[in-house]
Amino acid sequence: MNEEKSIVIFQNKKIRRTWFNDEWWFVAVDIIEALTDSKDPANYLKDMRRRDEGFAQGWGQIATPLVIDTVGGKQKINCVSTKGAFRLIQSIPSKKAEPFKLWLAQVGYERIQEIENPELAQQRMKKIYEAKGYSQDWIEKRVRGIAIRDELTDEWKKRDVKTEREYAILTAEISKATFGMTPTEYKRFKGLRRENLRDHMNDLELIFSMLGERVSTEITRKEDARGYKQAEGAVRRGGRIAGNARKETEKELRRPITSNENYLTTPEKIKRKQLPKKG
Repeated sequence: MNEEKSIVIFQNKKIRRTWFNDEWWFVAVDIIEALTDSKDPANYLKDMRRRDEGFAQGWGQIATPLVIDTVGGKQKINCVSTKGAFRLIQSIPSKKAEPFKLWLAQVGYERIQEIENPELAQQRMKKIYEAKGYSQDWIEKRVRGIAIRDELTDEWKKRDVKTEREYAILTAEISKATFGMTPTEYKRFKGLRRENLRDHMNDLELIFSMLGERVSTEITRKEDARGYKQAEGAVRRGGRIAGNARKETEKELRRPITSNENYLTTPEKIKRKQLPKKG
């Protein structure tokens, strides 16, 4: 998939997509056309809903009409998220869909294994990073950082920090105090868009991210912080401690810790540089 394009190609078939609610949504009839021999995918979808009562009843939660470019101009067409696409594929009675169904069964089985044995999830995650070309040292830091982050968010949950928005604001406070940039600003600094910021941090950036979040966890526990306001005070101080450590390190190394380098492939970097800047 090319993130800069609104069309992906599967088995020589075009599948239109659009970015909505921070994820890709795909045109449902395009998926059907790619996985069946139907010459009328819209009617094929109607037949599916007639045949599968459960699928029909849940269609309103699966599909969302979104604006898509068509030959006749922009139109609202039913689109599905990745999760919705999987549910759609499960209901397609076509041999072309069988490999997807088998894959979904395997993913479900692996997920159950991971719930029973969380170490398996870590092992699979490490293999994914290895396949992307990351070093073993970097992977170990990344995995440790995820564990530290999870420990912090678990503390927030216990202490009545409830909404995703509050989590995002608290995370931004730590990042701002640690690096002088919010995660959004940091991603812009690195030339990232929808990529995970921490997947594009170097060793020292990961280390100071971990320090800010770990100290924030310790302060939260020590002071038994309750609710968003008290948690905010704890993370500001935790981030400030990490930020001071970063500045001292920069003095010793005589260079900044924050780097605009990322782990995008070289062609992708070139293409990003050529794109016009917004604003």
